[in-house]
This record gives sequence, C-alpha cells and structure tokens, in this order.
Amino acid sequence: MTGEQPHILVIDDDRRLRELLRRYLVDNGFIVTTAADAADARAKLAALEFDLIVMDVMMPGESGLDLTRSLRGELSTPILLLTAMGEPDDRIRGLESGADDYLPKPFEPRELLLRIHAILRRVVPKTDAAQNGPVRFGAFTFDPKRDELLCDGERVHLTTAEASLLRVLATRPGEVLSRETLSDLGRVGGNARTVDVQVTRLRRKIEDDPRLPRYLQTVRGEGYVLRTDD
Repeated sequence: MTGEQPHILVIDDDRRLRELLRRYLVDNGFIVTTAADAADARAKLAALEFDLIVMDVMMPGESGLDLTRSLRGELSTPILLLTAMGEPDDRIRGLESGADDYLPKPFEPRELLLRIHAILRRVVPKTDAAQNGPVRFGAFTFDPKRDELLCDGERVHLTTAEASLLRVLATRPGEVLSRETLSDLGRVGGNARTVDVQVTRLRRKIEDDPRLPRYLQTVRGEGYVLRTDD
C-alpha cells in the first residue's frame, strides 16, 4: 500500500455487502475503511481523512440522506449513495441532499468502480483552472486552483460536483455555457436535469434570493453564465 492510494469509507448496515464491497475495492487498489451505521461513520470520520464516502441510503436510525445533509455542513469529501430506490425522483433527492452521485441497487461492481473513478477525477485540478486566479462576485471569492469558496473570508462548503461546476463557470466568467458543456467539462454525471440540480444547489449558497439570481444566471435556451465583479 502507498500513500497515493485513495482511501474510501464504506457505510452500510448489511455486514455481508459491506465486506464484499471492502474486498472488491481493496482488490482494485483502494484503501478501505468500513462503518456499520451513521454513528460508526462519524467516529471514523473524526479520526481519519477520506477521499470518498460510499454510503447506503437505507440504514436504521440516521439514514444515508440525513447523514449526507449533516456532513455537507462539515466537510466536502465526495459522497456516492447506494440505494434500492432507483426512480429519477429518488436520484434527485439524493443529489439535493449533497451527494455527488447516486447508484441504484442492484449494480454491477464494474459500474461502481467506474463511478468512483469518475468522482475522484473531479478532484484533480484542471489545467485551465491552474492558469486563473481567484474570481470575485459580491461577498464571495472562488479560487479555482484550490476549489475553495469564501464568503467574507469564511469558507463555504462545496460538494465535489458543486466545486467542479463552479470551477468551469469561474474560469469562463461572462461566458454562456450550455448544460451539455457544463456536464462534460464539469464531469457532472447524468443529464441536463442533473446540471440543473447542481446549479440550484449552488444558487442556495451564493445568492441572496436563489429565485432571482444575481451571479449564476440562466440564459433562456442557451444555458448558464457566472457574472463576476472582475
């Protein structure tokens, strides 16, 4: 094992599935820690740093959705939710809770691996981001090199998907970008609706009135644009 191997926290109350996931991910080059429920997960998160959390939605006590919402106020570690509820509305609720991706059960192990790699790739700074300095809009400053959003000097927690989307917009301020472009460059999984969900979540964090956005604006029939002070 080397320090370069991503460390994944797997949270699932099903002991058999938890162990199967652990073995499969270890066999594919990851360091894996497991937790049986939300309380166990919080203890592991307090003691260790992780590159990704893979979490079951349906758990006794605090559900995966509730834990995701809670963690989003504390950390920006990417979260992949696993659930037997695979309807589109369920996926949207998962994304709105702060998850970066949502994989319905049953799933092929290979698909899980591909989803994990896709999420982890978003963490890597992009070349164009490295060439841009901080972008300012209102009380906010976003540093695309560090994926860091500050409001009056205080850090605002972003999910990996939110940071990736904002990075694309911030490195092209004033440029109208289609949903397809944002999905591709921002590596936001899913379709146009998924991009809309991420934009809605971003607006809740940067707009005084998300229904009347000042900075992250919609251009009807074209896409979205970030209006900055620069």
